[in-house]
Amino acid sequence: MLIYKIFRAQEWAELQAAGQSAGAPVDLADGFVHFSTAAQAPETAAKHFAGEDGLVLLACDADAMGDALRWEVSRGGAEFPHLYRVLRIGDVIWHRPLPLRDGVHVFPAETT
Repeated sequence: MLIYKIFRAQEWAELQAAGQSAGAPVDLADGFVHFSTAAQAPETAAKHFAGEDGLVLLACDADAMGDALRWEVSRGGAEFPHLYRVLRIGDVIWHRPLPLRDGVHVFPAETT
C-alpha cells in the first residue's frame, strides 16, 4: 500500500541532499513523520497547506517501513500512518509536483 507525504520544495531538497529527514516542523514537534493515505491526502493538503504552492507529493510503501510505521487515530477518528524513524530517500517510491490551481491542490492520477 502506498502512503503519502507532502513536503515543501525546500524540505524535499533537504531530504534529497541528506538522504534522510526527520520531517517538516510539525513532524519534529510531534516526534514522528506524518503520512496520509490516498483518500486522506487531499484533506491534509487543504487543512495544513492551504494556499501553498511549490509542494511535492512523496509516495512510500507502507509495508516496507515495517514496525516503525504505526497507524494511529488522528483527525476525525481516522487512522493515519505515522513513521517513528527518519524518512529515508530509499523509502520514496516516486515523487510528483503538487500544483495549486484555483486554490486547490491537484493530485496526480496515481493517487486517485
